[in-house]
Amino acid sequence: MKEELQKWHSTALGRDMETLVFGHDGQPIILFPTSMGRYYENKDFKLIDAAQNFINEGKVKIYCPDSIDAWSWYNKNIHPAERVKNHICYDKFLLEELLPLVQKETGKAKVIMAGCSFGGYHAANFTFRHPWAVSHLFSMSGAFDIKNRLDGFYNNDVYFNNPVDYLPNNINPELWQLKIVLGTGDRDICRADNERLSEILLQKNINHWLDLRANADHDWPIWRDMFAEYIYQL
Repeated sequence: MKEELQKWHSTALGRDMETLVFGHDGQPIILFPTSMGRYYENKDFKLIDAAQNFINEGKVKIYCPDSIDAWSWYNKNIHPAERVKNHICYDKFLLEELLPLVQKETGKAKVIMAGCSFGGYHAANFTFRHPWAVSHLFSMSGAFDIKNRLDGFYNNDVYFNNPVDYLPNNINPELWQLKIVLGTGDRDICRADNERLSEILLQKNINHWLDLRANADHDWPIWRDMFAEYIYQL
């Protein structure tokens, strides 16, 4: 399996950013780590191994960017308004730096966004903010309401980065072209988040699959099974 570490100085973030890339060809997947995870987390916890056959066959090429959660949503040392602004810079990094790189390397105009737990938030938020750039969303045990990271603070920046708030009013026609999977389990701590987002999508008549699994927790073994199945469904 081809593996490459890409590193460059991000203009949007004013810092070096690292992305671990797996594969040589195929549909591009941008795969986020969990809360405050690093670019190598999905490799370490064998999510990449779950997709190895698809990678080696050239069906998918997976990009694992670093997160800045410790600098944004999880940074209790700065005001909540600054946490949100830092995340907006991360969204700019994804949109203006990582996405064009992925498009250039794979020749694909649209990407698949994926992630587990808080990585599911990142995947969903980017997808719903920029649906023209995304073909599929694979969220595994995602959490979609960011307000609990902000100590009661709320403004327009929060609204436009909180999917359960802005999605009901979002009428971008590209939303109805997306293929969306919301994976969760009956014992998942994020089950309610997924059912809530599913209800919003249902109210908007946006097709999606709420994959609610029996005897399933909020943990890597179920995410590995989900990720492999969702890629297979492609």
